[in-house]
Amino acid sequence: MVQVCLNGARTAADGVRVPLSPEAMAASAAEAVAAGATDVHVHPKTPCGHDSLSPRVVAATLEAIRDRVRVPVGVTTGAWAEPDPAARLERVRSWTVLPDHASVNWHEPGAEELAAALIERGVGVEAGIWSGTDGAARFAASPLGPKVLRVLAEVTDTDPASAEASARALLAGIGAAHGRPVLLHGEDGGAWPVLRLAGRRGLATRIGLEDTLLMPDGGGAESNARLVAAGLAEWHAARDTGN
Repeated sequence: MVQVCLNGARTAADGVRVPLSPEAMAASAAEAVAAGATDVHVHPKTPCGHDSLSPRVVAATLEAIRDRVRVPVGVTTGAWAEPDPAARLERVRSWTVLPDHASVNWHEPGAEELAAALIERGVGVEAGIWSGTDGAARFAASPLGPKVLRVLAEVTDTDPASAEASARALLAGIGAAHGRPVLLHGEDGGAWPVLRLAGRRGLATRIGLEDTLLMPDGGGAESNARLVAAGLAEWHAARDTGN
């Protein structure tokens, strides 16, 4: 499984290649799926380009993407989109169009309640476990652990020289992950080293303009589709080398 992460918290300042409108996200998702992505992760945006959990914004984004692709589509529930835990929970409960899955960052306040509400509504939960946080410990003790769709192991170390070691430490901290599948990915300078580790470990991964604006050779990424194609090639090449 290779998930495409279309945009993340990036803005227009990151260039026109980052899709911000529902139409642009849908077009980018279609190209990425054609390039081999089997799942989509997206940050719905307001017209001003800010991440939003608004029912109207989420619905418009999901409907546009689903008009173009037939793979699962998930959204963020990051606290930066709605800092107040109670308000964030209310937003999710008021969604009129549901994603196939949603990421919940386990170190953020209100994560357990938010994940429970999503599961109750039939939405798969990606348990976001970030390196450098207490997310792994919290998740290990969570009664919801066996009920999540998968664990999203997020390596926040952006140094290409140390990101792989950070990823190995994160995986060790996550341990058995309540028996759930693990998707491993990095960001910025750590994106490609961590993706290669995912290949060697045979783990699901993701790539896209949320995680990096650069190709493996250091050149600028023109699109999510180009990143997905390169990501698949890098994953398979690493897989052939083993652990």
